[in-house]
Amino acid sequence: MRGPRAYASFVGIGLAAGLLSGLFGVGGGTIIVPLLVLLLGFNQRLAAGTSLAAIVPTSIVGVTSYALHGAVAWIPALILAAAAVVGAQVGTRVATRISQPVLRWCFVGFVVIVVVSLFLVIPSRDSQFLLSWFSGVGLVVLGFGTGVLAGLIGVGGGVIVVPILMLLFGFNDLEAKGTSLMMIIPTAISGTVGNLRHRNVDLLAATIIGLSACTMTALGAWLATQFDPKVGNILFAVYLAVIGVQMGLRAVRDRRKA
Repeated sequence: MRGPRAYASFVGIGLAAGLLSGLFGVGGGTIIVPLLVLLLGFNQRLAAGTSLAAIVPTSIVGVTSYALHGAVAWIPALILAAAAVVGAQVGTRVATRISQPVLRWCFVGFVVIVVVSLFLVIPSRDSQFLLSWFSGVGLVVLGFGTGVLAGLIGVGGGVIVVPILMLLFGFNDLEAKGTSLMMIIPTAISGTVGNLRHRNVDLLAATIIGLSACTMTALGAWLATQFDPKVGNILFAVYLAVIGVQMGLRAVRDRRKA
């Protein structure tokens, strides 16, 4: 996990994660985790912890870019974040008690759910969210569940939050992405603290990936305002499907070797 090839891979992973983070409103864990596993031989637990740490600076740059376009719903983001911070601590504790093959299959299942949800969502730039007691409770539930996933499989949760905010809460696509990135920041910090406690973070890799990602996040956020949201959803769904298949094949190979 060291040497010129590793460092070049960290930079490349960061650039890809940063671009897609800004474009789709995600932290980048769906790109970082599988590539660390597939390209550099990280185990699933270390890849998840390293991913969460790298997501922190990426999300800060991303939310700043969306805020400049007025595309962040601050109160819903804070509700989601508060619940997600608690969930992330639960997820990191559970992750230490689950075997790596199970974690890998959890990631594959997670990707399948995301791909299906992306095809169900019909993005709109005209939708308006109305905060009420009912929707507030829904945001708490969504935030907690997202936090658990973040701590468990190393993603900030944006790939779940963005489609659910559009499908169930009536957010427009840009506001859903900006709000998601805002929620991801404290979630990723909370999960990283838990992972550091259990020594599940490669700090050097996380730093290189995170800083590389920051150079591309603003570009991705700008592109999100230019692309047709339906096209963006389809492309992202196809990409995730490819990653999910790769991870599933690796899990099958590892089981055969065992």
